[in-house]
Amino acid sequence: MTSSTMQATDRKEADFISRDFRFQNGETLPELRQHYVTFGSPQRNSKGSVTNAVLLLHGTNGNGKTVIECLGPQLFGPGQPLDTSKYYLIVPDGLGCGASSKPSDGLRAKFPRYGYNDMVEAQKVLVEGLGVDHLRLIIGLSMGAMQAWIWGGKYPDMMDGLMPLVAMPAPISGHNFFYRRVITECIRNDPDYNGGNYVKQPSHWVYALPTQHIIIESRVRTYEAAPTREKSIALFDKIVEDGRKIDANDYLYGFEASFDYDPEPNLHKIKARLFTVNFADDMANTLELGLVEKAVAKIPNAKSVIVPASDKSHGHFGSRYPELWKQYLVELIESLPKV
Repeated sequence: MTSSTMQATDRKEADFISRDFRFQNGETLPELRQHYVTFGSPQRNSKGSVTNAVLLLHGTNGNGKTVIECLGPQLFGPGQPLDTSKYYLIVPDGLGCGASSKPSDGLRAKFPRYGYNDMVEAQKVLVEGLGVDHLRLIIGLSMGAMQAWIWGGKYPDMMDGLMPLVAMPAPISGHNFFYRRVITECIRNDPDYNGGNYVKQPSHWVYALPTQHIIIESRVRTYEAAPTREKSIALFDKIVEDGRKIDANDYLYGFEASFDYDPEPNLHKIKARLFTVNFADDMANTLELGLVEKAVAKIPNAKSVIVPASDKSHGHFGSRYPELWKQYLVELIESLPKV
């Protein structure tokens, strides 16, 4: 979005502090900082409940800035599906991510081990701290989509709609788990890691990062970017060099936060209108197993969409390209109960 468009959307950016935040494992953090950006203003009904709040959740080891940059130009402007003159958009940096509290702030390996349920609880504290008691919609990308599945089952009365993008409603396992494990074990076994209490950033584990690119970007898009040996080496080297800007503990914590992800026991509790969107060329999620359809069958008013591969698709990264799925967002919004 251009700077003038951003200004016109009533953009606010701040930190929300939660005191003595308690994690599911019993550990506490005296001050949990959650960085967030909002667009627009909350609207309330005659009972005082907010009617137009939308929570947008980013992917693994990402941040709210990525959501804004990828989705904003096509979704936030005048006349667009999430027009900020109509909706109150809340875009947080998740616990452990972006400018929110994370290991690299100073605690390093002493930072509490958190899971997706902790991240959802922190999001709920933030939302309520902003005076929002009800969400019109939750849109989640990848990790954020998994958290949307959790939200729906744990707090079924708190939202009207859910749109998980590129996530399966089942624990991470198989090849998705393997590539994550490759990266986290490379971090732990990096000779500079020192149990997480390193002075300088570990420098060896970043050579494993291209495995992530293999899984989350379309094979076709990767080939287009690197159609020769020379360009393939250049892309590999760029991924590695970009990885040197990453804090190893932050990245490890972010990947391992999925340990507690299992929305299945609460699927039948979901009341929100739900559209789940996945992409046929997504190699992170094994859509062939039909797990998404089995989950949707347990939920009233739920729909599963699998977008076919095309000359415009981006595999798992398809969630970052609204032109591939915006029509389903419009359909979902139009199907929500009137307010």
